[in-house]
Amino acid sequence: MTAQLTEPATRAWQADPYADALRAGQGPLYLRRHDGWLLPLEVERWCAEPDAADATVLARCTGPVLDIGCGPGRLVAALAGLGHAALGVDVTPEAVARTLRSGGSALCRSVFDALPREGDWGTVLLMDGNIGIGGDPGALLRRAAELTAPGGSLLAEAATADVDERVEVHVEDGAGGRGASFWWARLGTRALCDAAQTAGWTLYGTWQAAGRHFVHLTR
Repeated sequence: MTAQLTEPATRAWQADPYADALRAGQGPLYLRRHDGWLLPLEVERWCAEPDAADATVLARCTGPVLDIGCGPGRLVAALAGLGHAALGVDVTPEAVARTLRSGGSALCRSVFDALPREGDWGTVLLMDGNIGIGGDPGALLRRAAELTAPGGSLLAEAATADVDERVEVHVEDGAGGRGASFWWARLGTRALCDAAQTAGWTLYGTWQAAGRHFVHLTR
């Protein structure tokens, strides 16, 4: 089941519109639902230095840190600069290349593949909407629990809206470039907390910063 969930999304995120946007360090880039709804992707923020909201996440990280879906690696590089052992994983080669160029460490693979230090990460990150990976938050949260050390933390970013949806989407650049369809999820704070508790996590707290919403869970 894991492979069925992750392989189409892996191919989609390796598609040219996303990789091209990362190379350029800017959008426009969107997730488009089949009914035409568009979700703008914040490529410029992902490729910039960590902002004030990111700083609230970095301050909560303890021990070695695994960033799932690290993108161009702003958090991984910042964590390394703070003295953490930090690793990013991402299915997009260009994302991993940017992370390495920024001074971070990263592997080009799915979170559902075998990873270093399984069961020994002090903090696991799911930022920038990455709770949506695979379109099955329950499976992703259970996998995150396998990766996290007993007593460790999961810091996850929730959607700003009170939403709980699993939808088929594709990446597009607004100029005709588009990737393959894949399943994605969007969860607001309430839905993310409910899914996490079902997956065996304990809610430690929630917070907001610069208009973004976050959840702190413990194993």
